Amino acid sequence: MIKHLKECIQFSPDKLKKINLFETEHFFCDIYCLKPGQQQKSHEHTREDKIYFVLKGHGTAQLGDTTHPIQEGDCIFAQRQVLHGIQNETCDELILLVFMAPNPNKK
Repeated sequence: MIKHLKECIQFSPDKLKKINLFETEHFFCDIYCLKPGQQQKSHEHTREDKIYFVLKGHGTAQLGDTTHPIQEGDCIFAQRQVLHGIQNETCDELILLVFMAPNPNKK
């Protein structure tokens, strides 16, 4: 299956918008779209590893106790049991490609 990312991008005025691209029993792949001021609250996963790839914009990624500036082209690895989250404190939109395995939605 092939999807054109630009056709999948959507934003919500209220909060981070997650758009599922692909999902199997083993992984999921989403696009996260954040308007200025939106965030993915910090959290951790007990079994799953996550990768964020910044497609557009810039913001801040939390990994553990530290925050890191992120920009287009950056790839962020949030290993299982590590606190992580994304913030868009800029005036521009932030778009991320997100891959997570194993899929927490499939038990």
